[in-house]
Parts: sequence; C-alpha cells; structure tokens
Amino acid sequence: MSAPPRLTELPPVVALALAEDLDAAGDLTSLATVDEGLRVSGAVVARAAGVAAGTQVAAAVFAAVGVDVAVVLPDGSALAVGDAMMTVAGPARAVLTAERTALNLLTHLSGVATLTARYVAEVDGTGAVIRDTRKTLPGLRLLEKAAVLAGGGVNHRFNLSDGLLVKDNHVVAAGGVGPATRRALAAAGDLPVQVEVDSLEQLDEALNAGAIAVLLDNFGLNDLPAAVARCRAAELAVFVEASGGVSLETVWAIASSGVDAIAVGALTHSAPALDLGLDL
Repeated sequence: MSAPPRLTELPPVVALALAEDLDAAGDLTSLATVDEGLRVSGAVVARAAGVAAGTQVAAAVFAAVGVDVAVVLPDGSALAVGDAMMTVAGPARAVLTAERTALNLLTHLSGVATLTARYVAEVDGTGAVIRDTRKTLPGLRLLEKAAVLAGGGVNHRFNLSDGLLVKDNHVVAAGGVGPATRRALAAAGDLPVQVEVDSLEQLDEALNAGAIAVLLDNFGLNDLPAAVARCRAAELAVFVEASGGVSLETVWAIASSGVDAIAVGALTHSAPALDLGLDL
C-alpha cells in the first residue's frame, strides 16, 4: 500500500536511543574501568540462526560515538550461528558505550525479520503474501517495517494518511458496513480503500457498496473459502486479505483458502529478539 520505509529518519532514532543510556555523566563504568587510549576491534555475532535486519541503524549508533563499522551481512541476509554481521573498531570506551544501544535495536529488528521469514516460508506455494500492520512500537515503525521487508514480507499502511481502512468502530459510527464503505470510497480520491468485515453478511454489504479490497477478520476456516468465492464472483477484481487467529500453526490453512494476503500483527508486536552478541 505504501513505498518502502524512508530510512533517512535514522538520526532522530539513534539520538533518542543513545539518550536513554547516556546522562550528563556518560558511561561511568567504562570511564572507570577502561583506559582512555585503549582501542579495540570486534564483531557482532549471531548466537542463533535467523535473518539480519537493523544493520543500518546499529551501524549508525556505533558511528555516532566515533566507532568505525563495516556491515558484513546486510539486512535480509540469512544468519547461521557464529556468523559475523558487522565488525567494529575504535576507542574501547566508545564501543562499550554503544554496545547495548546498538544490540537492543539489532536483536529486536532481526527478530522481526526472522519471524516474518518463518511465516513467509509457511505459505510458500499458496500465492498468498504476509503483510504487517500498524501494531508497531512507537517511534520504531519505519525500522520494523523495513525488517518485515528483510524477512520477505509486504508492508501495509505506514500511517493513517496512506490509505483508508474501514474497521469495526468506523462501521458502528457510520451506521453499518454499507454506509461506511460508500463514504470511504467517496472521500478516498486516488487512495486505496479496504473494508474490514467479520461475517459473510457484512462481506456482501461491502461488495454491494463497491468495495474492491476487503479484510476478512476472524473468519473461521470453514467460512474463508466461501468468502473468497464471493469475492472472486464479484464484477470487479477484489483484493482479499485475512486477519485474526493467525499463527505459524494456522497460517498455511488460511493461505490455502485462496486469499491474496494475510495480515499478521505478531510480526512486529510479538517477535522474540534474535540472540546476537558483541565479541571483542
């Protein structure tokens, strides 16, 4: 629905992340225990298999404190245990100061990419794509959506201005699926409009009102094929997405119903961090 993430917004993210760790006095432990002139080199190493993501922002964190960085395995690279993702070299105090800040971002974003890749692998051959949602951590949306791309997923909206998504509370406020759909289509101009429905009856209302993109929310596996069939029988081509109740155990069955896409909020709100470490 949108263009790829605009990673030109990295500097504010880096500044905020470092500010959380550095008060006016700086890294007191490193200042106390590490000689001022000592220089070190090392590598960020994968301690678990997965997919790399967040290398740009992690490199920017190290660079912000004067550490030289070389990315060895960029975003989207497969990681095996022991692989070096990036190398660092510079003042020991600076490397230690940036270590946790960089790893916080790198482990989280690589975790998002790794989980996305697992979902993508589960639906291989079905024709369905895995899409993210706006269920992202505040301030990290662009980075998390870039991580979804690194894992082979597809981005949905970046913000509320990228397109219209009519959800259940819009339906209630507008007085029904039909009125909400017609009002959204009338106001959209060139922007895409998608309508969320939670029953076959609501789906019929949306299609009759002119919807050409629907989100089948929490449909049971028995109802999904019927819903897809109604969309395929519509006069205009309808984009069909499923959401709700999606897990690694259920995603293949959902994809096999014939939907075009599956929305998975867990990609960003529940991805476990990938185990990575900095070895000097």
